[in-house]
Amino acid sequence: MPSLNQLPGEIKQVKFVKVLSRLGFIISTKGGNGSHIKVTWPTTQKAITIPNKLPKQVLYYLLKEIKEITNGQIVWEDIKEKL
Repeated sequence: MPSLNQLPGEIKQVKFVKVLSRLGFIISTKGGNGSHIKVTWPTTQKAITIPNKLPKQVLYYLLKEIKEITNGQIVWEDIKEKL
């Protein structure tokens, strides 16, 4: 897990969701609330909601959740490569 200093300032929601899609997540624009987007990991069927704004603190939390629901298969380095 990277520290907050190693994360970029802010990532656009659309770009982050595209990366997750390339890594195997299922994207559902209907599952989120308002401008949020729901992404589901197909093997565990667990989902997280991606908010419209992704500052460092929110990104850090999302990375922890992604690592947890994918059982460690997707980590920050995988996401950073695709950005």
